[in-house]
Amino acid sequence: MTRRPGTEPLTARLHKALHRARVAVRKAGVDYFRGDGSDGPALAALLLSVALIGGGTLWHTEWFGPTALVLPVIAGGLLLRPANLLALYAASATALIVEAALFGPYDEGPERITPGTVLIVAAVGLIGLLIAQFRSRVGVPWRRGSTMLFDLRERIRVQSELPRLPDGWHHEMALRPAGGQSFSGDFVVASRTQGGNILEVVLTDVSGKGMDAASRSLLLSGAFGGLLGSLPPNSFLPAANGYLLRQDWDEGFATSIHLVLDLESGDYELLSAGHLPALQLCAGSGRWEEKSGEGPLLGVYDGAQFDPVKGRLRPGDVLMMFTDGLVESADRDIAEGMDRLTGEADRYVAGGFAGAAWHLIEAVAKDVNDDRALLLICRDA
Repeated sequence: MTRRPGTEPLTARLHKALHRARVAVRKAGVDYFRGDGSDGPALAALLLSVALIGGGTLWHTEWFGPTALVLPVIAGGLLLRPANLLALYAASATALIVEAALFGPYDEGPERITPGTVLIVAAVGLIGLLIAQFRSRVGVPWRRGSTMLFDLRERIRVQSELPRLPDGWHHEMALRPAGGQSFSGDFVVASRTQGGNILEVVLTDVSGKGMDAASRSLLLSGAFGGLLGSLPPNSFLPAANGYLLRQDWDEGFATSIHLVLDLESGDYELLSAGHLPALQLCAGSGRWEEKSGEGPLLGVYDGAQFDPVKGRLRPGDVLMMFTDGLVESADRDIAEGMDRLTGEADRYVAGGFAGAAWHLIEAVAKDVNDDRALLLICRDA
C-alpha cells in the first residue's frame, strides 16, 4: 500500500503518542510531588472508603464501628486540599446521618450513633482541616515535606564537613543541636583554596537557641559557604557582616571565627567577630594558649574592622575552636568552662585526638538546652 503525501507512518505516530504520554506522566508526577497535581484520585478513593465503612457499620457494628470514619478523615487531612477535604467531610457527615437514621435514637441500645461519636469525628476533621490549610499555605505537600527537610539536613551536614586534609594533618568536628534536634544555630563552612594549600574554616554561632536560631543559620550557612573561597581571607568577615546587616533581623547578630591555615608551613591567621578565642596546644610546652583576633559581632554596625592574630601549628600541635554552648552554662562562667575543656582535652594528648570531639562535648557540656560545636585541627607529630 502506498502512503498518502503528508501523512506519517503508523510507527512514527505511535512513537509520538508514547512520548506525549511519558511527558504527561512525568509532569503529573512532578506536579503531584510539588503539590500542584490533582488530588481527584485520592478524593475518589477516600469517598469510596467512607461508603465502605458506612456499609460495614450497618452490616456488622462489632467489626466496623461508627468511629472508623476518622480513618478516611485523617487520610484526607494529609492528602487533600481544603476544598476537596470539605467534600470528604460532607460524605462522612452523610454517612453518620444515614447510620443514625437506620439505627434509631442513641438511647435505645448500645449499637447507636452517640453524641460522643459525632464529637470525635468532628474533632478529628477540624484537626485535619487545620493541617490541610497550613500545608496549602506553605505550598509543600506532606508526602514531600518531610523528605525535603531530610534532604536539607543532609545537605547541611555535607556542607559542614571539612575537606580532606593532606598527610600529616587531622581534623575532628562535632555539632550538637539544642534539645537533640536536627538543626542547629551553630554551623561550620570550610574550603581548600589556592590549589589546596590553604584551608579556610569558619565556625559561626547565630544568636538565639533552638529552631529560631536554626532557621537563620540555614540561610547564613549557604551565604557564608558561597563567600568563603570567593573573597580574599581578610575580606570574608566584612562581607559576612554586610550580608547580615542587610537582612535587618530583629535578633540578627552572630559570632564567627575564621581560620586561614597554610597546610605546608603550618602558619595561620585567626580572625574573630566577637567569638570566643581558640585554644592552641603547644606540643613543646604541653600548655594551652588562647588565640583570638579582634573584631565586633557580625550584624551590629557597618564598616567593622577585623584584625587577625597570627600563629603556627608545629608538629604535635592542636588548634581547638568551639562555641559558647560548650563552655558556658547557668552555673559556671566561660573561664571555668574553658578550664574544664582543656582539662578534659589533656587526656587525649598522649593517645591522639581521633574521635575526641564527640567525647569532649559529652564530658564538658551535657546540657542539651544550647547548641554546641567543637572543631579540632591537629598536626601530626
